[in-house]
Amino acid sequence: MSASAASSLILFADGGSRGNPGPAGAGAVLYDAEGREVAALCRYLGRATNNMAEYTALNLGLAEAQRLGAQELTIKMDSELVVRQLQGTYKVKAPGLRPLYAEACRRLQGFRRVSIMHVPREANRRADELANQAMDRR
Repeated sequence: MSASAASSLILFADGGSRGNPGPAGAGAVLYDAEGREVAALCRYLGRATNNMAEYTALNLGLAEAQRLGAQELTIKMDSELVVRQLQGTYKVKAPGLRPLYAEACRRLQGFRRVSIMHVPREANRRADELANQAMDRR
């Protein structure tokens, strides 16, 4: 994919934990402006909380969007907590989330324009599928 084709991407990210904490996985999928899937990523995380998995999924997707050369990024997640923390509405209170939040903030600064929105779980199926694949494969 050329840099111009990747200048604007849409990122769906989702994390999950079977038990909280428990075996966890992260999934992220990137689409171009025409809705074509350009990257699908999943990672088994070992034992983690659901919120840690959500942030890890986001950071996985942000790293790939940067690698692909995106300048503008729309982020869609079904985790209200992560979305509201990134928007500044909620404070990051959990000590385990602070380094993951800080990493996300650092990565977000690398984009010219970012939009972050909360979506219903049904709208985030592909990223959820990838997170579950990661947990299943461990």
